Amino acid sequence: MKISTILLLMSVVPAFAQNAEVSKKADALKDQVITWRRDFHEHPELGNHEVRTSAIIAKHLQSLGIEVQTGIATTGVVGILKGGKPGPVVALRADMDGLPVTERTPVPFASKVRSTYNGQEVGVMHACGHDTHMAILMGVAQVLSSMKSELHGTVKFIFQPAEEGVEPGQKGGAEEMVKQGVLENPKVDVIFGLHINSQTEVGKIGYRPGGTMAGVDDMQIIVKGRSAHGAYPWSSVDPIVVSAEIINSLQTIVSRNINVTENPAVVTIGAINGGNRSNIIPEKVEMLGTLRSLTPADEKQLVYRVTQIATKTAEALGATAEVKIPYSNHYPVTFNDLELTRKMLPTLQKTAGTENVLLRPPVTGAEDFSFYQEKVPGLFFFLGGMPKGEDPLKAPSHHTPDFFIDESGFTLGVKTLCNLTLDYMAGKSL
Repeated sequence: MKISTILLLMSVVPAFAQNAEVSKKADALKDQVITWRRDFHEHPELGNHEVRTSAIIAKHLQSLGIEVQTGIATTGVVGILKGGKPGPVVALRADMDGLPVTERTPVPFASKVRSTYNGQEVGVMHACGHDTHMAILMGVAQVLSSMKSELHGTVKFIFQPAEEGVEPGQKGGAEEMVKQGVLENPKVDVIFGLHINSQTEVGKIGYRPGGTMAGVDDMQIIVKGRSAHGAYPWSSVDPIVVSAEIINSLQTIVSRNINVTENPAVVTIGAINGGNRSNIIPEKVEMLGTLRSLTPADEKQLVYRVTQIATKTAEALGATAEVKIPYSNHYPVTFNDLELTRKMLPTLQKTAGTENVLLRPPVTGAEDFSFYQEKVPGLFFFLGGMPKGEDPLKAPSHHTPDFFIDESGFTLGVKTLCNLTLDYMAGKSL
């Protein structure tokens, strides 16, 4: 037998032994992970306000003997677990914030929390599964810390605030975590993350190499005309009519300017505000919207065409249009490193079963995990959270009051993040 083959077998056998140990330990933690999740679900906190949440996480990590840093990007928590052997630094990330959504699910641990968002009183709910992400990563921390002496490297646990964005005037999320050095000291080599999915069956994992979630720019378009009495429209330059023309024309960008056979794209106007009486033509109208794309080239095209259509349409009708893109936030494309995805795919398949690991189409939703991937190779995958046998078209979607997750899939999430960490470390220690 060749020496290279012997060395390979020596490295693989311990890795498989560790994976078996992970499976046993993760199974034993099933009820505890669910308990953590239910507590977070019942007590959600909005972005940059995750005070109770971060305190619970920090206390848990400290109890495991993990070095803990708090207050990063307002409420972020980072745990550093140094293994007993030299090796790479692997980062694992979970987001912590809830959403301004009033819960409508019948579960006994449903949120009744009320808060203020953008000056309005709102209900608060973990309507995207961040409670699940935190509970799973706390379980991962407990499993890996119990194997500390066997680890070939360091694990950095990143609990991030404000993935859903922050109120105007604030900073937060992954972008701010990166700016504050979360990928340094020690320098991260690779990062893994997961997202629970309410429309993917429990026990399954979805992944995609390359662009997996869209880059997003929000936008503001202000159309200025000339006010007049509603009875005398010929005295006005009606910004409402101009805005209607702009909105209709914007719909041609995706259908006529983007090659949809290569990548999807989205141009959406989500809000339009102008006027306050039925018989007054207002002076201006404000529109807010979102742009979604899977490549930098498509993003550039969307921005160019929106600006061109808005300003030229307004000009043709005697008005003016001011376009701001991005208006308040920008997320890059969530891009799974091609080589890293190829190398770690066997780990996903080994953990969930090859038949349960599905190549999925790109998603036009966005994730600020992309800011980490701009700096280091990353792999972001989707974990099934829909009850078996349910129709995904009827399952409540994310960001809605009826959002629901089957808790039986959490253990697979713990096992997968642990195995990705151990197998990556084993590969780098050859």
